[in-house]
Amino acid sequence: MNYEVIVVGGGHAGIEACLACARMKHDTLLVTGNIENIADMPCNPSIGGPAKGIVVREIDALGGEMAKNTDKSSLQMKMLNTKKGPAVRALRAQADKIMYKKEMLKTLQKQNKLTIKEGLVKELIIEDKKVKGVVLESGETITSTAVILTTGTYLKGAILVGDQKTEGGPHGEKASNYLSPFLKSLGFNILRLKTGTPPRIEKASVDFTKMQEERGSSEDITFSYDNITATAYQYQLPCHLIYTNEVTHQIIKEHLEESSMYGGYVEGVGPRYCPSIEDKVVRFSDKERHQLFLEPESIYYDDLYLQGFSTSMPHYVQEQMVHSLQGLENAKILKYAYAIEYDAIDPKQIKPTLETKLIDNLYTAGQINGTSGYEEAAGQGLMAGINAALKLEGKKPLILKRNESYIGVLIDDLVTKGVKDPYRLLTSRAEYRLLLRDDNADLRLREYGHQIGLISDDIYEKFLKKKNDIESLITLLKDNKITPTKETNEKLNLLQTTSLKDSITLYDLLKRPEISIENIQIFKELSYSKDVLKEVEIKVKYEGYIKKAEKEAAKMLSLENKVLPSDINYYDIANLASEAKQKLDEIRPLTLGQASRISGVNPADISILSVYLKKGGK
Repeated sequence: MNYEVIVVGGGHAGIEACLACARMKHDTLLVTGNIENIADMPCNPSIGGPAKGIVVREIDALGGEMAKNTDKSSLQMKMLNTKKGPAVRALRAQADKIMYKKEMLKTLQKQNKLTIKEGLVKELIIEDKKVKGVVLESGETITSTAVILTTGTYLKGAILVGDQKTEGGPHGEKASNYLSPFLKSLGFNILRLKTGTPPRIEKASVDFTKMQEERGSSEDITFSYDNITATAYQYQLPCHLIYTNEVTHQIIKEHLEESSMYGGYVEGVGPRYCPSIEDKVVRFSDKERHQLFLEPESIYYDDLYLQGFSTSMPHYVQEQMVHSLQGLENAKILKYAYAIEYDAIDPKQIKPTLETKLIDNLYTAGQINGTSGYEEAAGQGLMAGINAALKLEGKKPLILKRNESYIGVLIDDLVTKGVKDPYRLLTSRAEYRLLLRDDNADLRLREYGHQIGLISDDIYEKFLKKKNDIESLITLLKDNKITPTKETNEKLNLLQTTSLKDSITLYDLLKRPEISIENIQIFKELSYSKDVLKEVEIKVKYEGYIKKAEKEAAKMLSLENKVLPSDINYYDIANLASEAKQKLDEIRPLTLGQASRISGVNPADISILSVYLKKGGK
């Protein structure tokens, strides 16, 4: 059998990769260990959150699937940080784990030019440093022009509970034990990483009267821009907030050496920003309690996910820990927590296109690149699929910049800085986060999606109408004034804002902190969609900050436009610091901008490189 693209792994990265390739009209094969586990959520039953929620909207803007599938299967939808500025607002959904998998599998099975096959990849077919296909553990050979590896936690995966270590995946599936050593033989640096998951609790055994109910947002909101129906508020399920306590912490301290991590049984490095509960108790010993959430996993079964309580303690200790929590005194654990170790590659060995530097036409995406999280995986998978397809077509790759998207920030961080522990995307990682908002992902990226063929003409026309409506409304606000009449000032007083002495445009009135776009309708009817009204309100109120961020981004872009020759010999450039030479030679940055973000490369080194480029590389 021969395909244009083979995607290895059916997790969130693999799904977006294979759909992108197939939708760009390339014959694509998805190889996965178990079809039933496609789109599985082995850990958190949620999609989105700070920064991550914006990634999901970016995936949708480019033509990916995660946002649409989340909207179809959400149990609760919530806009976070509504009392803060627009740069940190983001959607978070509680997804139905069963429905999410079913709906995504339907999408894959209906997709033209996409075939799904069960199997584990043993090794790759490599000729002259180019990938030519895969060899399955069964011995079957399948050829292709490109291969995308999205292996998740299955590369030499191992489950850890206390002093027990078992080879396999999250549900007891067979681990992929051959591919990782094969990649190492090709010259890839292999990292050993760790993540974990908390226990699942039987809903009927929980006393919710001792907990604080946490509901979703009351307004109809969706991840997708394409009119997917939202789950009505009255049908959304609540989460519940509780806290650890002194007894919980004491149990953990007494049994600390029995956990896989503190007992010395863990080889991999765990996630810095999503630590186990025993790690939290040790690292933050001054805190009297830690926040936990009980979250519904599905309407099809009775499990609740104990968010924030990941652990690798033995089962009998987990029982004590759970029963120490308020409302869970008589809780029944349906599935015990565990840690999972797996192999990944050093992401400094991949290009910004997500093609590997060592093997042509071989792409990697998701946890194999050292990330954590479904959203980070899906974003990488989409970009790997897009770039593999574009390369097949002989076209220029799509590399998103840091001022254009969180996906751009994520990939640039990976390939430029590498990882020491599982990477988690945070708003603080984006220096231009005011430009990368939840509300404007389509305005930033939909043009790209249409250009590469993932956004249809019909959807693109709706997008153009939205853009035109935004400009039209801004013009309307600037062209219409209110005068200091008695009637006008009475209305302003009711809005608890300063009366007028001179005429003012509606645009300048909207700049007042206490005035909303809805208030403007008291003076002038605005016949625009809710999305257009929200977008214009943000643009007007934060105009000064946005312009400042755009100006700073323009400076950065001047460096991004200075391309570094692929054959440059950094060791021949006089006056470059020794560390800079070594780091630049290792990472091989594409632009001066990327070079400036490499640890160990200083501003003086960038100045020397800039002069070198001006002299034509002499």
